[in-house]
Amino acid sequence: MYSYVLKNINLVNENTTSVKDVLIKNGRIEKIAGTITTTANEREINGEGKYLLPGVIDDQVHFREPGLTHKATIYTESKAAVAGGVTSFMEMPNTIPNALTIDLLEQKYALAAQTSLANYSFFMGTSNTNADEVLKVNKLKDKICGIKIFMGSSTGNMLVDNYLTLDKIFGEAEVLIATHCEDEKIIKSNYERIKSSKPLLTAADHPLIRDEDACFESSFTAIQFAKKHNSRLHILHISTAKELQLFTNLLPLKEKRITCEVCVHHLHFSANDYERLGYLIKCNPAIKAPHHREALWQALLDDRIDIIATDHAPHTLEEKGYVRNEQGVLKSADGITYEHAHAGLPLVQHPLLLMLHYYKQGTISLEKIVQKMSHAVADCYQLQNRGYIREGYWADLVLVDMNRPYTIAPGNILYKCGWSPLEGFGFPAAVTHTFVNGNLVYENYGKELWNESKQGERLMFERSV
Repeated sequence: MYSYVLKNINLVNENTTSVKDVLIKNGRIEKIAGTITTTANEREINGEGKYLLPGVIDDQVHFREPGLTHKATIYTESKAAVAGGVTSFMEMPNTIPNALTIDLLEQKYALAAQTSLANYSFFMGTSNTNADEVLKVNKLKDKICGIKIFMGSSTGNMLVDNYLTLDKIFGEAEVLIATHCEDEKIIKSNYERIKSSKPLLTAADHPLIRDEDACFESSFTAIQFAKKHNSRLHILHISTAKELQLFTNLLPLKEKRITCEVCVHHLHFSANDYERLGYLIKCNPAIKAPHHREALWQALLDDRIDIIATDHAPHTLEEKGYVRNEQGVLKSADGITYEHAHAGLPLVQHPLLLMLHYYKQGTISLEKIVQKMSHAVADCYQLQNRGYIREGYWADLVLVDMNRPYTIAPGNILYKCGWSPLEGFGFPAAVTHTFVNGNLVYENYGKELWNESKQGERLMFERSV
């Protein structure tokens, strides 16, 4: 493995930006100083004018392997992630078969060890009947990111609505519990009411069916279980203004027992975009009216929301009800119905660039981006030696050129599904280098260069109950 010296780089870390040199050696950050002399055994990278950020840690992705590899694989999606500066991911259990046993969970780790270019962890899945199996993760709490509970909107038998099961898991789990919160009874009632009033549902009906009350009631229920047992709860992809009253910024993140996150698509899109993008932006929880988006931004900036994630969830164009015309432009196909259009967006290649767009717009600072996409994720999950640019930490790093515009087009999308809801969107910046454990996996000088000689590592945790 090479050693590297990054010279004259704008280092963004722990609420400050300063010009430093950084030495990467044996996979870790060896030294940070004003000046470091490059030796014969080290490769020097001129960082003048560029910015060095901790690699993004995405705590919510669906990489579809095993069982759904026509949509994506751990290899293809981790490669897309690395190209966008995402150096670590935490993946959800609703693959096929669902990761409902320790053995099935470890099979996913074995797959990632062979093929993932990024660092990885996988959530243990829950059903109404596997609480005893789920709680076996207490013995593996330093090796697994957490337990995932679908309290609404899942595949297979992973919807958990048995309160005895929920009470047992919240009462006995010694790891973080992550929840998808949407109330199925409210959703079904809304669906039947709206369906009865019109002949054909459209994408614009999605936020009316999966409305703010469905989200609020489920999030409120999860929080009641967590408060009863003093559990460590993290609610995924908050999408409504109403839910924000459930969270606080009165405590520092490391002292919070209940945390939450927002996804980039809920910060970027609104219900006004269904007319233009239709089922391409159908996802659960739904993208909602513009006032929800504005409330989410405010809560992110004032620290009621702790983390930015993607909920990367690729589907084929056919599953979304779209095709490409002869010019390569996405067009709605005939015959797709609301019920059959799959929910989920591919996003893991572009979350950092999207947030840098909002930095250039003056909405969010670089330091806050790093806090929400790297530092806070490491603190929330108690990751070992990641998420910060510190001497002795793993060298998971991304270099960004703030003056190189980058536009998403079919030819530069790395997802296996081959499309993005952001196609045609122009970013003001580009990722030029991504290091994973000190390995320079990705370089882009106008032409992409890949070093796939080494896979990512299993994420490790330092857990306190």
